Order: sequence, then C-alpha cells, then structure tokens
Amino acid sequence: MLLSALACGVVVFPGLFFSSRAVLRRLFPNWSEADVVSISERVVSAVHGSLATAAGAIVVLSCQDVMNDNHWLVNTFVVFGAPYMAFDIYSMYLSHFHSQNSSRHSLQTLKAFLHKDWMLVLHHVTLLTVFMPVALFLRRGLGDFFIGCFFTTEFSSPFIAIGKILIQRRLDDTWLHRLNGLVVLLTFFTCRILIFPFMYWTYGRQFGIPLNKVPFHLPLHCNLGNAVILAPQVYWFILLVKKAKRLYLRGKKGKET
Repeated sequence: MLLSALACGVVVFPGLFFSSRAVLRRLFPNWSEADVVSISERVVSAVHGSLATAAGAIVVLSCQDVMNDNHWLVNTFVVFGAPYMAFDIYSMYLSHFHSQNSSRHSLQTLKAFLHKDWMLVLHHVTLLTVFMPVALFLRRGLGDFFIGCFFTTEFSSPFIAIGKILIQRRLDDTWLHRLNGLVVLLTFFTCRILIFPFMYWTYGRQFGIPLNKVPFHLPLHCNLGNAVILAPQVYWFILLVKKAKRLYLRGKKGKET
C-alpha cells in the first residue's frame, strides 16, 4: 500500500503542476511564463493543503485514544505527500527563475533562490528528512492522533495560495483579497499555532494532567520537536500580521484621499 501511495504522489503532484501549466498557457496566451508557473505552483499547493487537511481531520476524529489508536491514512498520506514536498522545492525554484527573467539556469540563480526562500526550503527538507522517518519508523505505531493534527496545519495553505494568486493578478486592492487575508490569519493562527496547546490539552485530558503540567510529563525530545515546528509558524504568522496591517493602512489612506 505504501509503495502505491508513493507512486500516486509521484504522478499526482507533478502531473497537476504540468497540467495546470499547459491549461493556463492555452487559456491565457498573454500571460507571462512567470505568471503561469507561479499560479500552477500555487494550485498544487492548494490541492495538497486541502488533501492534507481532509486526511488530518479524518484521523483526529477517528482516534479516541490519542496514543494508541491507529488509522491507515497516517502512514499512507505521509508517503503520498512526500513527493509533493520534494517537487514543491523544484516548482518554487522554477517560479523564482522565471520571475527573474533569467535566460539560463546557473549556480548564481540557485543561490539567489535559496537565499530568498531558505526557510521554506528548510521546512520542506526537514519534513522529508526528519518528520517522515519519525512518522513512519520511530513512533512504534503510537500517536496517530498527533500526526493527524500536524496534517491539519495545512488548512491555511489553500487560502495563502489564493492570496498569492490574487496578488499575482494585481487584485490585491479588492474586497476579495481583504476577505481572504482575514481567513488566512484565522486559519493560520488556529491550525498552525493553537493546534499545539490543543494537542497538549487533549493529551492531558486523557491522562488527567492539567495543561500547564503536560510538558513535564512528556519526553524532552517531544517538547523540543514541537518547539522546532512551532517557531517558524510564529515567525510566519508575525509576517502575515505585518502584511495585513500594511494593507489595512494603505486602504485607509486611499479612502482618506
């Protein structure tokens, strides 16, 4: 089953990207290659985020015992989503390449991409090299509930992708973009930040431990792992809040003039 899931991931995500690219070229011949590639990348991101959220919700709702209950979707989706993480690095690079109007691929272009998007690249690489082995081999079949919670952190991804597409098409000064931005803030804060105290609270409720004492009942590596995952989420949320503030002030200034 896992090999089949891996094969599906290898076919689905690159196939969706290149299909979107071909369709957009045909439907919008006046669009630049940078626009076509960028929007195709975001379509794939939105699809992956939607699938991950659905898988996570199914797992979370199915596991009554947060430590011992198992669900077949956990390992299957981890393997299915791995090709997305690898391919998304390539599609992000391709989007950067075309946005710079580069004539050819070079080490300098690659360095510029890694300098610009180093945190996202590191996030994807960490998921592939750390999260995936832990989820598949080192958990000893425990904690499917928590892996499902991590899947749901992708709930904000489709809305982030929509926002980027709207900006790409110069629709960032519309009510739709402002509404989508509000949804991004709410979903990001709920599913990428509040999800951590929720997991601790759920664990504590099952074993009769107050929330403030749960971290002291967990192994150090569990707390450190959560902290490492949470840190970039807080950083990205702060960036989103700053961006929302700039858009609000710009809209307020526009109304005054």
